[in-house]
Amino acid sequence: MAAETLKGGTGAGGAAAVRRLLLDNGALTALIVLVIAMSALSGDFLTTDNLLNVGVQAAVTAILAFGVTFVIVSAGIDLSVGSVAALSATVLAWTATSHGVPVVLAVLLALATGIAAGLINGFLISYGKLPPFIATLAMLSVARGLALVISDGSPIAFPDSVSHLGDTLGGWLPVPVLVMVAMGLIAAFVLGRTYIGRSMYAIGGNEEAARLSGLRVNRQKLAIYAMSGVFAAIAGVVLASRLSSAQPQAASGYELDAIAAVVIGGASLAGGTGKASGTLIGALILAVLRNGLNLLNVSAFWQQVVIGVVIALAVLLDTVRRKAGAAPTAIGAPGGGKGKQVATYGIAAVVTVAIVGATSFLHNDSTSGNQKIGLSLSTLNNPFFVQIRSGAQAEAKKLGVDLTVTDAQNDASQQANQLQNFTSSNLGAIIVNPVDSDAASNSVKAADKAKIPVIAVDRGVNKADVDALVASDNVAGGEQAAKTLAEKLGGSGKIVILQGQAGTSAARERAEGFANGLKAYPGIQVVAQQPADFDRTKGLDVMSNLLQAHPDVQGVIAANDEMALGAAKALGSKAGKSVQVVGFDGTPDGLKAVEQGTLYASVAQQPSQLGKIAVDNALKAIKGEKVEETIKVPVKVVTKENVAGFSG
Repeated sequence: MAAETLKGGTGAGGAAAVRRLLLDNGALTALIVLVIAMSALSGDFLTTDNLLNVGVQAAVTAILAFGVTFVIVSAGIDLSVGSVAALSATVLAWTATSHGVPVVLAVLLALATGIAAGLINGFLISYGKLPPFIATLAMLSVARGLALVISDGSPIAFPDSVSHLGDTLGGWLPVPVLVMVAMGLIAAFVLGRTYIGRSMYAIGGNEEAARLSGLRVNRQKLAIYAMSGVFAAIAGVVLASRLSSAQPQAASGYELDAIAAVVIGGASLAGGTGKASGTLIGALILAVLRNGLNLLNVSAFWQQVVIGVVIALAVLLDTVRRKAGAAPTAIGAPGGGKGKQVATYGIAAVVTVAIVGATSFLHNDSTSGNQKIGLSLSTLNNPFFVQIRSGAQAEAKKLGVDLTVTDAQNDASQQANQLQNFTSSNLGAIIVNPVDSDAASNSVKAADKAKIPVIAVDRGVNKADVDALVASDNVAGGEQAAKTLAEKLGGSGKIVILQGQAGTSAARERAEGFANGLKAYPGIQVVAQQPADFDRTKGLDVMSNLLQAHPDVQGVIAANDEMALGAAKALGSKAGKSVQVVGFDGTPDGLKAVEQGTLYASVAQQPSQLGKIAVDNALKAIKGEKVEETIKVPVKVVTKENVAGFSG
C-alpha cells in the first residue's frame, strides 16, 4: 500500500511521500522540527550570525562524535574522548610555548598523543579483554590527570599560528565549521569506502562471525580506537584554538554529548549501524537546542531537563520508525541509495526553508521597549554565584531591564558559546563572570567588534577590552584569610589548605593570597594542600582523608565556604574548638556556620552587591555614560563578633 501511494501523483501521494521520507529519517525530522520551533519562538534565532554560531558550537562535539561513530558502529564505547581532547591540546601548547618545539612538530605530537591514547584503549580491549566501558573510563581519568600534571592545573596560552583555527575566513566563515565538514567527509569516506569501514560494520553486526570469516578483529579494534583518538585530538586543538588557551579541564563531559550525537543520528549502541551524516545531524540537534534555549532565556537548570527530554524523544522517534518498518538509517555496505539520500535532504531543506520563512513574519514588529542585558555566570552550582545572580536580577527588575542569565557549568567552551549567542541576539550589554580569564578573551573581542558593552564581574578578562570590571580582590582576600587564621592560632600551628578547582582563576588567585599571607608567619606549618573543587562533598572527603595522616591539625583554610563546611563536617566536634576553619565567599550557609561557631571566619565578598553594581554599570554603558574601569567591592573578614551586622 505504501508503495502504491508513493507512485501516485496526487497531492495526497506527495504528502505521504514527504511523511515517509521524514519517518525514514528520525533525526533529520527532529532537527527540522527544532529549527522551525526555535524560529517561531525567537526572532533572534534565524539570523546569519546566529546560524553560524550554531555551526561553531556544534563543531567540537561533531568532530568528537565522528570518531566515536567508528567505535559505536563496531559495538564499542569510548568514554575517554573528552579527556584525550584536553590532553592533546595541553601537549601542543606545553611543547610549543614552554619548550620551544616548532608548531608543526607540536601539532604532530598532539595527534600522536591522541593515537597513543586510542591504541592503549584498543590494546586493553582487544588483548587485555577489558570491557570497553572500563578501559575507556580508566583512560578518561588518566588523560585528565596527565593534562593537569603537564599544565600544573593552569591554562597554557595557545600558539598564535594554531589559534587561527578558531578564527573566520573572510570575516564571516568560521574555520571550526570548515574543519567539522572536512572531518565529516573523512569519516563518511572511511565508513563507506574503505576496508576498515566495512570491518567496523562486520564486527558490530556479529563479532564472532567476523572473526570466523577471517577478519583480524583484534587488529581492527586497535585501528578503530586509534582513529577515535585522532579525531579527539583534532577536536581538542579546535576547542583550544577557540579559547586561545589549552584548558586542562576543557571538554569535561563532552564524551556524553558525542555519544548522544551518534545515537540521535541513528546509530545503535548494539553496533552494526551508524553513519557520519546522522552523527552530524545529532550534533546539530544538541547545538540548536542549547542555542535556542539560551535565546529564549530558559533557566539554566531547566535547560538540562529539556535537553535530556528532547534527546530521549529523538531516539524514541527513531525506534518507532524502525518498528514501523522504515528503511534502515545506516547501511555499511555501499549501495544505490545515495541518490535517494540526497533527494531526502533536498526535500527536507526545501520544507524547512519554506516553513521557517513563513514563521519569520511573526517577529517583524516584536521588539521590546526594555533594555536587554545578558549575564553569563561561570556556574550556578555554588551559592556565591547564585547570590550574584540574585543581586543582578533584583536590580534588573528594579530598573526595568530584561536580564538573561546563563550557566556555563565551569566549562570555558560552553561559556564561549553563550557569549556568542548574546552577541548575535542584539543585546544592549553583556555581563560576564569568566570561567577562565584567558578563555573568555575571543568571545569578548567579538562583542567589542559588535559594539556591545561588556562588564566583567568577579574575574577579569585578559587580552580583551571590557568597559568595567566589578570585583573584589581574590589575592587580597586570600591574604586576609591566612592572616586571620594565623593570628587566631597565635602565629604557630599545623594547618591544611583546601584548594579550589584546578585551572580556575579564582583557585589560583586565592592560593596565591594564602601563600603570600602565610609568609609573615614562619611558625605556621602547612602540612597538606589538596584540591576539593569548590565542592562541599569533596571538601568532606578530602578533609576526612587528610585527618588520617594529620590528626593533630589545628587549622584549615578553604578557598570557599562550601569546602570549609565540608571540612567542618569531617572535623565534627573539633570544628571551632581544637581546629579553626576559615572559609571564603560569605555565603548564607557559611555566615550561619560562623554565627554558630563551626567556622571561625569567612572572607566575605558581598556577591549580591557585585551583581547589583554590574547591572548598574551595564545600563550606564548602554546609555553612553562614563563608567569606571575598575569598581572594587571591599572584602570583609566576618567572624562571630561582626556577623550579625553583615549582609552579602
